[in-house]
Amino acid sequence: MKHSNYRLQCRDRELDLTGQAKIMGILNSTPDSFFDGGSLSTGSRATDIDRAVEKALKMIEEGADIIDIGGESTKPGAPKVDAEEELHRTLPVIRELRRQSDILISIDTYKAVVAEQALLAGAQIINDISGFSFDPNIATVCSRYRAAAVLMHTAGRPGNMKWSHQTQTADTDILDRVKNGLLDCTQNAEQHGICNIILDPGFGFGKSVSENYTLLRHLHDLHVLGRPLLVGLSRKSFLGKALQKHPDQDIPSPEKRLTATIAANAIALTNGANILRVHDIAEATETLAVAASANFS
Repeated sequence: MKHSNYRLQCRDRELDLTGQAKIMGILNSTPDSFFDGGSLSTGSRATDIDRAVEKALKMIEEGADIIDIGGESTKPGAPKVDAEEELHRTLPVIRELRRQSDILISIDTYKAVVAEQALLAGAQIINDISGFSFDPNIATVCSRYRAAAVLMHTAGRPGNMKWSHQTQTADTDILDRVKNGLLDCTQNAEQHGICNIILDPGFGFGKSVSENYTLLRHLHDLHVLGRPLLVGLSRKSFLGKALQKHPDQDIPSPEKRLTATIAANAIALTNGANILRVHDIAEATETLAVAASANFS
């Protein structure tokens, strides 16, 4: 299914989604993210700026269209990080990457002060897991700097969540909950004068395994909201659950979920995904190439 009428202004740049879907590369400047936490840290757990930028440049070489930089883990049970620490982890990376590349940069944060400083450092997109609900001031920042916004649906704060395989399916319909939640986020953003909006259904965030697969199967239904769709499926626990060979066995770790991620991304593309947010750029690029050849992207 193709949706080819989306062009977004991201401050001084245009994100053209009228053709093939785009790839957002995940760059975690964190010590505790669920898959690659600490991979960019030195022995003191401080982010190695050169290593981070080198990884970002490799992502760009492999086909990334956007680099999404985050300084706070949002995995279930993750501790909160104050704004000062989050800025310490992300700003030097953003500044140096912007010096070396004109790639679109997204800041993965729900804090207004972090978003503003990231935009001043060269970011063009705010990727907020709360859909502007955790810190209402972030909408004002987004509007002031004319940044594009990724608004995600979440059932709560990461610190209070469980992994998908530990989450119970709710009595209410997941598609209705996500549609209504994203509609509320969109209307709030529009009231602040923000029109360059991308919607993320929030795979894994407070949703059971079956709810995640329902969302994936019916992703195309969310295009009724009239916005491009970003999906973040990469190596998530509900994919691992599908790989579990016996209920008594452990769910395969994130390191063993790459093939499942490729399959899920292919399904998402056939169901209208406009942006894939991934850890593994080369594999996503090849998935996208096959989907495009089959006229699904």
